[in-house]
Amino acid sequence: MHEPGEGGLGAWYRRHRWWADPLGALVLSVVMASFGFHGLWGPFSLLSDDVSPWWALALAVPACVLSLGKARRPWTVLVLVAVLFLADLLTVGGVGTLVVLLDVLWMAAFRAGPRGRRVLLISLGTATAALFFAALLFAGVDVPVAVLFGVQFGAIFGTDYWWAVAVSQAHELAELHRQRAEDAAAAAERDRTEAVQREREAMARELHDVVAGHVLAMAIRAEAALATRPERSDDRAALRAVRDAGLDAHGALRSMISVLRRGGGPLMPTPSWADLDGIVQEARRSGLSVRLDAVELPELGDLGGGGEQAVVRVVREALGNCVRHSRGAQVEVRITRSGDEALVQVRSSGGAAAVAPSRRHDGEGWGLQMLRERVVALGGAFQAGPDGDGWTVEARLPAGARS
Repeated sequence: MHEPGEGGLGAWYRRHRWWADPLGALVLSVVMASFGFHGLWGPFSLLSDDVSPWWALALAVPACVLSLGKARRPWTVLVLVAVLFLADLLTVGGVGTLVVLLDVLWMAAFRAGPRGRRVLLISLGTATAALFFAALLFAGVDVPVAVLFGVQFGAIFGTDYWWAVAVSQAHELAELHRQRAEDAAAAAERDRTEAVQREREAMARELHDVVAGHVLAMAIRAEAALATRPERSDDRAALRAVRDAGLDAHGALRSMISVLRRGGGPLMPTPSWADLDGIVQEARRSGLSVRLDAVELPELGDLGGGGEQAVVRVVREALGNCVRHSRGAQVEVRITRSGDEALVQVRSSGGAAAVAPSRRHDGEGWGLQMLRERVVALGGAFQAGPDGDGWTVEARLPAGARS
């Protein structure tokens, strides 16, 4: 609904209507009495002689005073004003009590709930029927006149009731739409937050898989070159390895930056079975003694794209950890089939840490944690831990795993 303005006469009236409405009804009563207007319900008057219209104020003034409390106790005020209106109907027949009763009835219907509105509607129907029969049986009027009295009474008070209910329902509908809009906005904000979090997690995985390994390998190889005697031939090989790792990291970063700026496309090439030999060769160049025992991909069954990627990621992460923490270790990589599952095992033994403990990366362990999440999401099982003088990483992936 359109919200009214904050200033102007309308705003002033809304702030002060609790006393402005009763005052207006009182002024109207005085004006009508000064014009000699009375006897509105003449046939029902119990007075034998004509009375002064000013006597109508004797009932209108108390009704106006009572209406000051209509906002706090609408039902109590409605009953009391209805009694005053009935007394006015049977005596003077002024306008003041009628106006005040309509105002109080409107407030009661506006504030009432479904049950209260049913009570008001039944009461109005009963009062209209009672007025008709009273006019017909006790006022001595003809049937058409009695019908006219009933129609007038029902139309006046029925219209007032209908107007109050319509305004109240409009407010309720506006509040419902406002609440729905707030709920939709909250849901959209939750979806946005979840989407951002998913993107952050995806970027963290890609940075770890693509860049972190290369950058740390550069530090390890540089550390190894610095630890040897000067002018050894191994220095050139170590520096070439640092250069190659730096170029790989630079290319991966450019690819990720391009995707993030322009949108669309994967953040990095999807790992595949064809990358397995290159990963093993890279680990050997880094000082590991790696033995690869892997069956052909078709023999593993229908792993699906997700399963194939997970196998390669497990091998890459496990060998990367060996390079970082067990340089010179003996590593056995076995990829076999066990029933309907593919079994990936990477066992290392011996070796020494390639980087001093004070220079190790604080994020150690994130790679294994993300591997566990990947494997479990595909319906598999993952475990990693110490095994004698080395370390074992093992993953089981069901056939048909999808990315």
